[in-house]
Amino acid sequence: MTVKFYTLGCKVNQYETEAMKEAFSLYGIKTTENGADIIVINSCSVTAESDRKTRQLVNRAKRENDTAVVVLTGCMVQAFPEAAKNTKADIVIGNSDVLAVVEKAVKYAKSKSDDFYFSPHFTGEKYNTPGIASFDERTRAFMKIEDGCDRFCTYCIIPYARGRVRSRALSDIKAEAEKLAKNGYKEIVLVGINLSAYGKGENFDLCDAVDSVCSVSGIKRVRLGSIEPDHITDDMLKRFSHQEKFCPQFHLSLQSGSDNTLKTMNRHYDTAFYLDLVNRIRKVFECSAITTDIMVGFSGETEEDFLDSMSFVNKVGFARVHVFPYSVRPGTKAESFSLQVPAEIKKDRAKRMQEAAKTSEKEFLSRMVGKTFSVLFEKNNEGYTENYSKVIVENEDIKEGEIKKVKIVKSLDTYLLGTIEK
Repeated sequence: MTVKFYTLGCKVNQYETEAMKEAFSLYGIKTTENGADIIVINSCSVTAESDRKTRQLVNRAKRENDTAVVVLTGCMVQAFPEAAKNTKADIVIGNSDVLAVVEKAVKYAKSKSDDFYFSPHFTGEKYNTPGIASFDERTRAFMKIEDGCDRFCTYCIIPYARGRVRSRALSDIKAEAEKLAKNGYKEIVLVGINLSAYGKGENFDLCDAVDSVCSVSGIKRVRLGSIEPDHITDDMLKRFSHQEKFCPQFHLSLQSGSDNTLKTMNRHYDTAFYLDLVNRIRKVFECSAITTDIMVGFSGETEEDFLDSMSFVNKVGFARVHVFPYSVRPGTKAESFSLQVPAEIKKDRAKRMQEAAKTSEKEFLSRMVGKTFSVLFEKNNEGYTENYSKVIVENEDIKEGEIKKVKIVKSLDTYLLGTIEK
């Protein structure tokens, strides 16, 4: 038997898909990119558009391979179980237990019995995602160390889809890092639903997780996924700076550069706090990259609020910004908010914000010229610096996975050109 995966959404979903692949292999079921006996759709539910894409994938899977067992799992199932149950998937199962997805899918493929499984998240549940030994990328692997979120931002369904914060044991983190190092991975990116909440209610924290991975000799670089700014302290920055393997790229989730909008979103900081944190990071890490997400057109966002947000983006000087228009998410508090912004205004604001983001990225890259960085090469003489800036080196024979010192000689719109230091 064979299995094929479609993965929507974040790096956590990608990690869980890898965990399912390895679990299926224990049953002798191989992963394929072609026609398969089992098709698993690992859904995202961060927006209504994500749900629409999931339904499209289910319909396409059934249409193109009517003999395959179509399994729908992931956040959509957990957040909206009845809606997921009404799709054309043969088996629908939530994301509260990744191994159960595999077990139930194999059972259904053999007996065609039992087609809906849903276990709600509950207070006090433990982290239970199985570990992995490999990842799709050859030089860099993602490692999930945290699940769940307690923040309840007014626009977000994720706390309902993922449950409360729960953290992976440090011993499991180190053991997985050792496996990944043995299989040739040089860099590990720590990810979670609310990564900076790692260790909440425990006697360890995110710094301990970083230390655990850095202690593995085969791992050369450790990077963080998206983090919440109000969880990062000066003590944490100091501890990160003591690790030579730590990569100074901080994806600090902003969402808006308007204090009015941040308050409506129920974010737990204001722009003054955020900017102060950015400045503190830059004092500790000279060439750090600050990246973020910006939402435009949130409920009640005025033109003045938007201009404040765009001005703040210019002030911070982000290395990269992911810009996206707000869409009403059923099941969230913001669904009931009045003063929704018209679609054409959101589209215009997204375009204007993207232009500001492009300018910010170009200016950031220009500041890298003349500096020397360690670059982890991936393919075609392309690689990434410690602060995750893309670098291309021409006329060199560089093997995938090599780390070399590169002097930056030129910046372009989205990447850098460099020469190998001999």
